Formats: sequence, C-alpha cells, structure tokens
Amino acid sequence: MSLAAIDLAILAPAFAAGVLVTATHAPLGIQVLNRGIVFIDLAIAQVAGLGVILADSVGLEPQGWAVQGAALVAAFAGALLLTWTEKHWPEVQEAIIGTIFILAASGALLLLAANPHGGEHLKELLVGQILWVNWPRLAPVALAYAVLLALLFGAGERLGRMGFYLVFAIAVTMSVQLVGLYLVFTTLIVPALATHRLRHGRLAICYALGAAGYGAGLLVSALLDLPSGAVIVWSLALLAVPVFVLGTRRIRNGVTG
Repeated sequence: MSLAAIDLAILAPAFAAGVLVTATHAPLGIQVLNRGIVFIDLAIAQVAGLGVILADSVGLEPQGWAVQGAALVAAFAGALLLTWTEKHWPEVQEAIIGTIFILAASGALLLLAANPHGGEHLKELLVGQILWVNWPRLAPVALAYAVLLALLFGAGERLGRMGFYLVFAIAVTMSVQLVGLYLVFTTLIVPALATHRLRHGRLAICYALGAAGYGAGLLVSALLDLPSGAVIVWSLALLAVPVFVLGTRRIRNGVTG
C-alpha cells in the first residue's frame, strides 16, 4: 500500500466518469425498479456490446464514430423490440429480457471465437477501462447526458414506453463504453435498491451513494493495486447496505421518507 499510487491525473477523470454515469443511471434505476424490469440494462448493454464487437470484427476503428453508431443502432433495435414485447406480452417481459441478454452474450462469444484478442475485448466490455478515461472524452458524454436528463425530467411520463426505452438505450450504450457492463448494472440497480423504501430525498441519496462508491472504490483499488471496476462494484454494494438498513428501520418505526 502506497499513497504514491494515488495519481489524480488518472483518478480524477475516472471519478468524474463515475459521477456522470450515476447522474443518468440513478433516476433510470428508480424507474426500472418501479417497472419491474431489473435486467433490462444488462440486455441493452449486451446488445450494444454486440454491436461494438460486430463493428470491430469488420475492421472499423475501435474508438471511432462508426463503432459508436453501430452500438447505438444495436441498442435502439433492442429497445424497439422490448417496447413491442412489453406492449404485447407484459406478463413475460422479464423472461424476454433475459433471453435477449443471453442471445447477445452468446453472439458476442461466437464473433470473438476466432479473434486472438477475443478474451481481452470481452473483459473490456464487462469490466470496462475506467482508468483510461480522460477529460476530452468526457466532454461530449457530459453534454449527451445533460440532454438525456433534460428529456427524462422535462418530459416525465410524456416520454411514454418507447421514449423511456430509447433514452435508456442511449444512456446505457454510452456508459458501457466508459465503465463496462458490470459497473453500468451496479450503478443502475444498487443505489435504487438501497433507497427503495425512502420517499423523500431518494434521488439525492442515490447520487451521494454513487459518488461515494466510485470515490472509495477508486482510492482502494489504487492503494491495493486491484482492478478498479470490481472494487467499485463492491464499494457501491457495501455502502448501500447501511442505507438499505436505515430505510427498513424507518419503515418499521412508522417513519415515512
């Protein structure tokens, strides 16, 4: 363990990326829990990842706009499909989401089977490369997230089912390429789950929990030389426990909020 490992030039933009992801995923996570479609982000993220891998397999530049477009097109297709299935078969929507996830995941494995760097690509998709994030890369992401938040909070219920899925698809697609699928799922679900018994200040607590989880995880991973993504996942989960317990106790004591 060494304080010299704390390099703010690396950790600061990584922390900012985590805060940006939390900004969009906390309110989306609350809606996801309310809708009872917890695994939608895994499915959409995996579909977007399949688009990235497909674009890479045909020789497109990994960080180029063409790959971003392929990921968005794939995510949009998944979102439109889920919009249609929720309308026609809402009682089995969660099972459909799981099926789409496993098909996209298996498709990615098939595309990577002949790639000598397939394992590396798969790992990057799952756990991300948050420490490689830099300030120039965050600028357009921050702008896009601001637009998505304006739509989410400004339109509200007027977004409708399709609007929600499309906003969700864009947010998840961008987030997966920043922090990886594991952190996307954790940031979406864990803060929302920890605060699901709270009625007042819920979103603010989700934001605080997300920022604290990313900050603590990055510091611990730097000090102990551990994988950042995995440590942040555990940090978010551990910090969520006392929030969940406090909310449960407030309900038992007859306190709302």
